[in-house]
Amino acid sequence: MTDPKTPAEQAVEMIIYAPIGFALEARKLLPTFVDRGRQQVQMARMIGKFAVGQGQIEAGKRLSRAQTQAQRQANAILGELGLTGDDHAADKRDTVISPASSPSSAGPDHVAPSPTPGTAVQREQASAASSELAIAEYDSLAASQVIPRLNGLGADELEALRVYESGHRGRKTILGRIAQLQGE
Repeated sequence: MTDPKTPAEQAVEMIIYAPIGFALEARKLLPTFVDRGRQQVQMARMIGKFAVGQGQIEAGKRLSRAQTQAQRQANAILGELGLTGDDHAADKRDTVISPASSPSSAGPDHVAPSPTPGTAVQREQASAASSELAIAEYDSLAASQVIPRLNGLGADELEALRVYESGHRGRKTILGRIAQLQGE
């Protein structure tokens, strides 16, 4: 058996004999090292492409969710301002088409719808009641035009508007803002 080597002998082996042995074996080992390195790079590339593809899919999902959420928030804000939804439908319901204002492109067979008997009377009553309100031409205004004008009104005026709006168009955005102002 060989005797244990002293630290000085071990240092000589590492400094002198190891590099010589490596140089002699490098010709055999170098192609193996190159192949292993090439395989590692190819594997890293494949994993990277997969990760990028998955990241794009996940980013697309999150962007889609964010867009949907932003659209809902925008619609909610527009709804609060009276720019979408029920207020426009109510505006359309309140509009009466007269034969003089109907488009001539409708043809000779086109007959304008006639208002129901109580509609004209109800409109006259609504116009008379709305003329007493603190906001001029209240019935012709959209909710988005009414809401900013509510801030300067007194308690009696707000209550009159609340009663009138509840009995007529019932726009939730206006009624909600009046409730907020009355609660302050």
